[in-house]
Amino acid sequence: MKLSKKEVEHIAQLARLGITEKEKEKYAEQLSAILDYVEQLNKIDTKNVEPIAHITGVENVMRQDEIKNKPDRDNLLKNTPAQEKGFIKVKSILD
Repeated sequence: MKLSKKEVEHIAQLARLGITEKEKEKYAEQLSAILDYVEQLNKIDTKNVEPIAHITGVENVMRQDEIKNKPDRDNLLKNTPAQEKGFIKVKSILD
């Protein structure tokens, strides 16, 4: 499929790209080549090919979200400069 410079201008306008005359010719050639390749792919018989998301077969490994080595709250709080009711006390940032 051969794209014209006018079609490339329209695509560039939709993408909000400013391109030069030289770039219009270059992109018309490149986009035409891409569309030709896609046209070739569309000719392939995929009737008996099962759709897949990826070919590696790797799946996410899920596990329970469990707390391990839970830190001692009192031990952590004793390292803070100020605390109140089991929380770290900080200066007010909103009045």
